[in-house]
Amino acid sequence: MNNSLQRAQIEPIMDNLPRPDWSVMIPTYDCAGYLAETLRSVLDQAPGPEDMQIEVVDDGSTDDPEAVVRAVGGDRVSFYRQPSNVGHILNFATCLSRARGRYVHLLHGDDRVEPGFYEALQQGFESSPDIGAAFCRHRYIDGDGKELSIPDPEQPRAGVLTAGVERLAEEQRIMTPSITVRREVYEELGGFDPRLVCSEDWEMWVRIAARYPVWYEPEVLAGYRMHEESNTGRHFRMAEELGYTRRAIEMFTPYLPPNRARDIARRARSTYADTALNNARRFARSGDRQGMQAHLLEAVRMSATPGVLRQAARIALSGGFVAGDAEAA
Repeated sequence: MNNSLQRAQIEPIMDNLPRPDWSVMIPTYDCAGYLAETLRSVLDQAPGPEDMQIEVVDDGSTDDPEAVVRAVGGDRVSFYRQPSNVGHILNFATCLSRARGRYVHLLHGDDRVEPGFYEALQQGFESSPDIGAAFCRHRYIDGDGKELSIPDPEQPRAGVLTAGVERLAEEQRIMTPSITVRREVYEELGGFDPRLVCSEDWEMWVRIAARYPVWYEPEVLAGYRMHEESNTGRHFRMAEELGYTRRAIEMFTPYLPPNRARDIARRARSTYADTALNNARRFARSGDRQGMQAHLLEAVRMSATPGVLRQAARIALSGGFVAGDAEAA
């Protein structure tokens, strides 16, 4: 099946009206409690409306995000509400279609950026017309905004990411608030794939990196919030997000260099099999046999190598997992 048929088509802007450099598009769904922080993080470094469009696109929330927009952003921030709940993938497509800027930043309504974000990434785009996307290092934050961790830098200095498509395909290295994309790239490659409820962002970044150089900024300039009501958090316990990770690997493998695609995909599956095993260990220690079982099964589906099978068996025995449970699953 042609993957492109599944994705929203992002039409070019054909009018002759002035366009800003930036479109900061903020999709929301029942995250109004975080939205004020998100908006302030943008407004504190935003140029005027002639240079930056800022718009919240709401997917039928029940917690009145428009009131937050008006209180924090006044007339500087636009607000668009979907007529009905369409799901986050189609809401992303609406964001991309409504964006008028040359560079599009899709910033979830519970994430944030830090001072200097837009200036640093614009330098990446301006370094070469070939750059398709630019991203920075990020920090993971909790529901209260406290730092949880910061990934190691991908490379020591700002510049085009070395071996970009291979590195981005081996592991999900980019969190959505940290990346910006030329609008014309979305016009060419289409929107996010609706067959992925999770990992739709990873598939998109690999799709872009397979066609364009990607710029990397090692400064920590974005915050990705980890909480139970996030999209990933809702799909964590039963390993659903890892099932979508596996599907994303299957989908983006054809984009990879043909002579290396098989090895890159194998390394990606091995990485996330290890993730599933580590998750299973945590569930086993906490006495959650159902969560343990789900992650063990996903580890084996991801990479049924002898090493993974041995580790899965040891974890299963330590957590009281028996064959009948597997049959029931």
